[in-house]
Amino acid sequence: MLEEAKIRTQILQSRMKDEGIRKAVFTDESSIAYLAGFWGYLGIEFGRPTMLVVDVEDAPVVITPLMESEMVAEMTWVEDVRVWEDMGQRTWGRALAGALGDNPSEIWIEKGSVPAIVRNHLDEAYPGVALKDISPVLGAMRTVKSPFEIGVMKEAGQIAGAMMAAAHNSLVEGGREFESALAVIDAGSRRAADFLTDKGWDRFVSPMIHNLQILQSGKDASMVHRRASVKTFEKFDPVYFCFCNMAQFKQYKLGFDRMFHIGDVKDEDRKVQLAAIDAQQAAIAAIRPGVLAEDVAAAANEIYRERGYETGYRTGRSIGVAYLEAPELKEGDKTVLQPGMTFAVDGGISVDGVTAGRIGDSIVVTETGADYITQYPREILLSKG
Repeated sequence: MLEEAKIRTQILQSRMKDEGIRKAVFTDESSIAYLAGFWGYLGIEFGRPTMLVVDVEDAPVVITPLMESEMVAEMTWVEDVRVWEDMGQRTWGRALAGALGDNPSEIWIEKGSVPAIVRNHLDEAYPGVALKDISPVLGAMRTVKSPFEIGVMKEAGQIAGAMMAAAHNSLVEGGREFESALAVIDAGSRRAADFLTDKGWDRFVSPMIHNLQILQSGKDASMVHRRASVKTFEKFDPVYFCFCNMAQFKQYKLGFDRMFHIGDVKDEDRKVQLAAIDAQQAAIAAIRPGVLAEDVAAAANEIYRERGYETGYRTGRSIGVAYLEAPELKEGDKTVLQPGMTFAVDGGISVDGVTAGRIGDSIVVTETGADYITQYPREILLSKG
């Protein structure tokens, strides 16, 4: 992982040179993980920024809170790790000034994600200095994944598969939503642990599956992003599991969704779910190098229209070290697909207050089409209990 991150940083420096960019400040966790190979656990919500400063020629600099510096220094290949403290003169502003040097003529930042506390500091400390956006340069690098990255994502896919199997096995009339969520967390954490050791960089990677499970059942199935509650499953209930904020490994995120039905499925629920499945499958069948991103969405939208449904739902999104990368599979995105791009591809219909149809998988674009990263049956799924 660290050697891969080091190579990426060297490629970025080459691209910065081509663009005439001297220094760039990265503050987004996914960008720092992508380039420096580490992530901290003291987020900006604690008022403690972590930063990576990349110079076009010199070695990069990591700026991190003192209390995490020992761990960060072990996790990253970057040798120059500078610390800051909450009190006294060793502030993060001073550390950043040291990394930027005297009188920078311009500073390149991630404009769309830079924390307000950092942006405000730059505005105050460097009045009149142009703040430019480095995001498109790094984003272009992240669009196509390396074989190493795809390998990690396939491990994440196996973890996600264990999570979905546990979700399926947990479903029983009279069971409760949160109990299914606990089963998912347990199964995913145990499967993730199978890929890890307690040596070297691995020892800093937690196998624990976390974040609140997106799960809704019965008439609430149309709500899309409701979290698991104490609601009891009843016969015929549609039950929707979304792992889009949970299926991840070594910072690589996937999209993965399935809809189940308790005991049996009602005719209307079957109709809606089959439309979602068919739309997703039409989209995946359209994926191949040279196709426009919006054309993949058009294939799914044609199915919705044929079945009498309307959707404002994008068909897919690029995935990687962030939950949402570029491009997106939606109308207006004219990105040409290439081998090595990875997407979460969804089928989705909501009938408010009645039911929903949902399915989602992660795929990688190949030379001839697409391969699945996530695996679970793509059909009407009934509870086993």
